[in-house]
Amino acid sequence: MNTENYIHNKDRISDLPDALLLHILSFLNIKQAIHTCILSTRWKNLWKYLPTLTLVSSQFTTVEIFTEFVSRILSLRDNSTELHTLELRRHKVMESCLLETILKYAVSHNVQRLDIGVTCDIQRFPTCLLSCRTLTYLDLYVSHPTVYGTTILFPCSLDMPVLTSLGIWHLAFSVGNDGRVDPFSALTSLKSLNIVYCEVADEQNLYISSTKLVNLYIYMVRYAPKTYFGIELSAPNLCTFIFSGVPVQKLCWSKSGLSSIKRVSIDIIEFWKSEETSLILVDWLFELANMESLIISSTTLQVLSLVPNLLFELPSLCNLKSLRVEKKQISSIPDGIVDILIQNSPSPKVYIRD
Repeated sequence: MNTENYIHNKDRISDLPDALLLHILSFLNIKQAIHTCILSTRWKNLWKYLPTLTLVSSQFTTVEIFTEFVSRILSLRDNSTELHTLELRRHKVMESCLLETILKYAVSHNVQRLDIGVTCDIQRFPTCLLSCRTLTYLDLYVSHPTVYGTTILFPCSLDMPVLTSLGIWHLAFSVGNDGRVDPFSALTSLKSLNIVYCEVADEQNLYISSTKLVNLYIYMVRYAPKTYFGIELSAPNLCTFIFSGVPVQKLCWSKSGLSSIKRVSIDIIEFWKSEETSLILVDWLFELANMESLIISSTTLQVLSLVPNLLFELPSLCNLKSLRVEKKQISSIPDGIVDILIQNSPSPKVYIRD
């Protein structure tokens, strides 16, 4: 035997400890991970102990095949292994019972991170998640197969004591027993909140109260007048505020102000430019005048330029240290508006990015 060739051809990867091999497999979706079974007996059952589970339905031709595959995965996976992360992607219609089964399995195995993006006909927030006490990260995107817009009712409160990051899409907020819409107050560890394509029932303001909230992202678009809602903030440690979409007139701030916010990003979409919107934007800048960093799109600057006597209407951004303008192809930067914006700022750094 040629010893040199034997050493050269030896399977060194299979000699690695299980923890390292499982870490390698965690970068694959579950179907790819299962395919490693053919490598050797060393790999045959390794996938069953994966702490991450990535289910991507685009790899399956029919709903039935995907459903059967998921059912077999959940039944064959080692039942004593906790599930740290579950990612589910299904853009074709998914049966609500299958979604419920997957989420129940994740919760029963102490899931910590959930990233869900599916099309499914459900009306309420998944009940199995209401009291998930191990969840630290949740991004929930559920779109209806036939109805455009918001379809799922968000619960009045959630019992998730260690949840630090929450992203919600296409959800409707309702009034609680106290007569206000305050769905996040029970999330005592929440630090990051993303609200996208959401609505509020009964023309109420959405009250965001969180003592630990640091980052807030909102994407708001006008579907119809009934979807207009205001946002009242009570977040003394909020540091970053990011907004994309159309600012509505009912958007408002709490009386305590927003002096804690240091980083701001505002991007108003192109098709909604009016003097009304521009005046709302000026009100925002007054509330956010303590910011140190501002990212603003060229479309937003165009909206701002519609303000009569803009030079005298803008607040003094005395703490502004950095201004970045995101130039979009569909819009130009109005002449002189950048200079007007920073007129009272002590030599901020200005970046213009195409």
